[in-house]
Amino acid sequence: MRRSFKFLLRPTSKQAAALTACLDDHRALYNAALEHRRTAYAKAKVSIRYGEQSAELKHIRADDADGQGRWSFSSQQATLRRLDKAFQAFFARVKAGRTPGFPRFKGKGRFDTVEWPKDGDGCRWDSQPEHPSATYVRLQGVGHVRVHRHRPVRGTVKTISVKREVSRWYLVLSCDDVPAEPLPATGAAVGIDLGVASLVTTSDGEHLDNPRHLAASAERLAVAQRNLARKKRGSKRRRKAVARVAALHGKVRRQRLDGAHKVALALVRDYDVIACEDLRITNMTRSASGTLEAPGTNVVAKSGLNRSILDAGWGVFLTILRSKAESAAKEMIEVNPANTSRTCAQCGHCAKENRSTQAEFHCQRCAHVAHADVNAATNILRAGLALRDVAQAA
Repeated sequence: MRRSFKFLLRPTSKQAAALTACLDDHRALYNAALEHRRTAYAKAKVSIRYGEQSAELKHIRADDADGQGRWSFSSQQATLRRLDKAFQAFFARVKAGRTPGFPRFKGKGRFDTVEWPKDGDGCRWDSQPEHPSATYVRLQGVGHVRVHRHRPVRGTVKTISVKREVSRWYLVLSCDDVPAEPLPATGAAVGIDLGVASLVTTSDGEHLDNPRHLAASAERLAVAQRNLARKKRGSKRRRKAVARVAALHGKVRRQRLDGAHKVALALVRDYDVIACEDLRITNMTRSASGTLEAPGTNVVAKSGLNRSILDAGWGVFLTILRSKAESAAKEMIEVNPANTSRTCAQCGHCAKENRSTQAEFHCQRCAHVAHADVNAATNILRAGLALRDVAQAA
């Protein structure tokens, strides 16, 4: 399996300045390469490819030895590949008829990661093994940076990335051949329904609370954002206010990740088969505002629902659950969510009227009464087991 390990970096003030310079120079390279592509096509209708831009790196580094020449050649190639992937994704969206989203220039707040594509090429993980009490990573142009390694690294380190999150620096190791860590079999299967009132409701009738981290921090965020709005652009006080807002959002994100990890781990420990909905969260959280010609309805209510869905972090939770299930040798089955909340788990009758309220399910045919989310989770489990049987029969 391929897995990523994320660790907090503890750079000195001089190393933090070097890391910032490294990030800024890679961002400048990305923007220059994007401008090169745009200008070439606008002036001569010529499409520039990654290979051509990579070949020019040698001259760029020679002309700017104290700038671009300080950093790893491979990391700069990875930055150019990142731009190339952005263009490939753009053309794929155009071909599929989706909103294109042309690659944009990166401002200081929109470029926060530098990648080294191979351990030993411009970087070295565990660069000072003679220090058993501490772990270091060596980065070209920065030096040996101390790493807070809070857990062992498994598998073979393939790529190394450094990421800035507000005022913190993190090291991300992408590893191949990470061994699975199977958990004891329980013989149990469960269906789960994701919601806003409860983050997860199981077919066994258990409700796992939605902590609503963003709502809990809403007042402090509102104060910080109003404070930011009063600051003059370009001022030192505005930079501090921006950092304050970003720090609050970062705390919410870490809380959401921590909660998702704990809930996912509890599920894979208790069940061998987990059935869930194959949700299209991007479509579900689209704005209802519409256009000038066709304005939307219930815009405020839909906006509040979208905020609640995103605060619950369904996408983050499903990604973590999928990863943990694979590592623990458990089975996760994703089913079509259509009508799971309208269908009676007893008789199979499907009607909008069955969902009498948001929390109550009352079948109009057989009079079955249940919690609406438990009923939906039961339907999800049944659909998941049916899909499993079909797959095993094939």
